[in-house]
Amino acid sequence: MGGHRALCSPLVQASAFEPTGDPAQTPAVVKQTCASCHGIDGNSTGPAFPKLAAQVPQYLRKQLADFKSGARKNPIMSGMAAGLSSREMDAVAAYFGAQAIT
Repeated sequence: MGGHRALCSPLVQASAFEPTGDPAQTPAVVKQTCASCHGIDGNSTGPAFPKLAAQVPQYLRKQLADFKSGARKNPIMSGMAAGLSSREMDAVAAYFGAQAIT
């Protein structure tokens, strides 16, 4: 198991969640909400922003939900996640999970 994927807890990996978002529809959401920090393909070039490419979709989806609910605290990410619908969070997670890490 490689690098960043090992950070995902077994509980999240074993969850029943399966992303239902359509990755073909995601670039608009990614451009508007994620790309300025994380890169259009999830390969951030800035050390302050984690790479999201090739991340486990269930993990990404849970983190977005936690930012939105306030269970995970970060003023920037909480603000970004606040405007995302459940379907958009599914789509973003599926999109970044399908990207290649560079």
